[in-house]
Amino acid sequence: MTAITASMVAELRAKTDAPMMECKKALSEAGGDMDKAEELLRVKLGNKASKAAARITAEGIVAISQINNVSALIELNCETDFVAKNDDFLNFSQNCADLIAKNNPQDINSLSALTIDGVSVEETRKALIGKIGENITLRRFARLENNSQASYLHGKKIGVLVEYTGNESAAKDTAMQIAAMKPVALKAEDVSQELIQKERNVAEAKALESGKPAELVSKMVEGTIQKYLKEVSLLNQPFVKNDKQTVADMLKSQQTEVHSFIMYIVGEGIEKKQDDFAAEVAAQVAAANQV
Repeated sequence: MTAITASMVAELRAKTDAPMMECKKALSEAGGDMDKAEELLRVKLGNKASKAAARITAEGIVAISQINNVSALIELNCETDFVAKNDDFLNFSQNCADLIAKNNPQDINSLSALTIDGVSVEETRKALIGKIGENITLRRFARLENNSQASYLHGKKIGVLVEYTGNESAAKDTAMQIAAMKPVALKAEDVSQELIQKERNVAEAKALESGKPAELVSKMVEGTIQKYLKEVSLLNQPFVKNDKQTVADMLKSQQTEVHSFIMYIVGEGIEKKQDDFAAEVAAQVAAANQV
């Protein structure tokens, strides 16, 4: 039997915001499988138990560059929000974004070999680490050069690029829509089968708990999946500026077509340090013993 450690409980709690004992029970039932335990919590506690996307724990910024109808998006990470506001860090981030737009590097290594004022990006990064005293990483980047592009940057924590033809204002509204509603795909048919299956597993488990006949359970599951696909596909989402129409309706009215989009959220998918939760509990116990 897999031993359930405090760090495993802390990781699941950070992902789901579920109570500590519920996390431990779910991990025990799942045999230590983190993904399965998360699904079990969602079945038991509902969608409130899935907050991974909203609980970003890594620090850093997203920078955007648009030069000669080429757009670039890059995420750089650091250890604290204080450094994420540092002028040297911000300037380095923007310089990297500009280099991507101008030079079209193929990966982080080729970007790191490019130069800023005669010094390689990698050497500049190392010098900045020495000056600031925190680790700094170039995590990921993307580049668009087809059709027209619109961009939106929300507080340097969420960055969006939209490739489109048509009306610029409609495209910018779409970029803001993406930052606000966080779709995972342009169209319902583009949503990955992995994500759909995960939702189906949760929906089936919840439907079976209702004790209703199998035929009705099947209809309930399919209804849940169709609702999910509308929620996470951009064109099917209600338009944030007018929820009486979908994004697709808005774009059609503006004679605009969105071909693709890219969204970066700072720290997305990066796990929180595992000792944070243990330290928090230890501090609470210590304080209670002093009362």
